[in-house]
Amino acid sequence: MRFSEILGQEHIKNHLQQSANNGRIPHAQLFVGKEGSGTLPMAIAYAQYLLCNNNPNADTCNLQCDKLAHPDLHFAFPVATNSSVKKHPISNLFLNDWRTFVSQQPYGNLFNWLQSIGIENKQGNIGVDEAESIVKTLKLKSFEGGFKVMIIWMAEKMNIAAANKLLKLIEEPPEKTIFILVTENEEQIIGTIRSRCQTLHFPVLSESNIVEGLIASENINENEAKKIALQADGNFNKALHILKNDSSDLQFEEWFITWIRAAFRAKGNATVINDLISWSETIAKTGRETQKRFLNYCLQFFRQALLTNYNASNLVFLETKSPGFDLKKFAPFIHGNNIESINKELNDAIYHIERNGNGKIILLDLSIKLTRLLHAKE
Repeated sequence: MRFSEILGQEHIKNHLQQSANNGRIPHAQLFVGKEGSGTLPMAIAYAQYLLCNNNPNADTCNLQCDKLAHPDLHFAFPVATNSSVKKHPISNLFLNDWRTFVSQQPYGNLFNWLQSIGIENKQGNIGVDEAESIVKTLKLKSFEGGFKVMIIWMAEKMNIAAANKLLKLIEEPPEKTIFILVTENEEQIIGTIRSRCQTLHFPVLSESNIVEGLIASENINENEAKKIALQADGNFNKALHILKNDSSDLQFEEWFITWIRAAFRAKGNATVINDLISWSETIAKTGRETQKRFLNYCLQFFRQALLTNYNASNLVFLETKSPGFDLKKFAPFIHGNNIESINKELNDAIYHIERNGNGKIILLDLSIKLTRLLHAKE
C-alpha cells in the first residue's frame, strides 16, 4: 500500500517520510486513531516505504508489499478459534484471510475482520501464543538484510500475559527491527508498553477527504458523497457502511424500537418486565461484538432524537424504516435532562460487555434504568 492511496493525513505522511529519509526511525511506534481514520493503511504504507524506498530491487519489493507478502513484513492481529483453527489460534494461521481482508477493507474495523473469518460472535484477542510467535519470528535475520517490520493491529486487544512477554523485545528489539502498534484506544494498552513507543495521533478524516475517497473508490456522484460524508463522523469505514446500507442497521433499528416501546410500557406495569427479559436474552445471544455495535447504534439514535427535539434538522440524517415509528414523536422524550445519563448508562454497558460481563444481566439492568430515564421530565 502506498502513501498516495491513503485518504488525507498529509502531515502524518510527510512526517513519516521525512523522518525515514533523515534516518530518525523509532524502533517502536504507536499509531492512535479512531476507526476509519486510516491508521492501518498508514502503518502498511510506512512499512513499505522503509522496506522498499532504498531497496535496489524496489519494483519487486513494492510488488511483494502490495500483496502483503514481503518476507520482512509481519503482522499480528486479534484472532480466535473457528471452524478451521480449532486451538492455539495465531495470526500466521489466518494470513490468507488477512490479505484478502486488507485488500477489500483497508479501513475496516475489528468486527469486520472477525466477521470475515467467521468468529463475529467471539471476542478476538492477541494472546501469549501470538507473543511467542512474534518473538520467534523477530529473532530470525531479515530476509533481505534490511529492516524487519512487525505491525500489531488493534494492539489494545493484547492480553496482559502477551504484553509482558513482548515488553523486553519492544524495549530492546534486534537491530533494524521496527514495531508499529496500531490502536483505537491507547488507554487499554498497558503503560509499560505505551511508554516504550513514540506515539502518533491521527485526527478523524475531513468531510472533503471522505467525499474524495467515495468518488474515487465507489464511483458515486459528488452530492451523494457529500450527504454520506456528513453522516460518517470522519470515519471512512462508516461512510462505506452507509453507502452499502448494511442490513444489520435494519435489524438494529427493529431491536431498538422493540426495546424503547417495552421500556415505555414498563412504568407502572410490572408484567412488561418479562418483555425486557426476553429482549435482553435475544440480544445477549448475538455475541459480544454485535452487542457493542448495537449499543453504539443506540447512542447514535438517541443523539439524533435529541437533535430532532431541539430543531437542529440540518444535523439529522437518521431515517427510520420501521412502520408505525415516528422519530419526531419519540424525540421530545430525549432532552437535556436525561441525555447525559442515557449516554453514561450505554457507555457503561459497552465497557462491561468488553470485559466479559454477563450480557443478559448487563442489558436487563440497562433496560430497567432506561425505563426510568425515558420518563424523566425536561
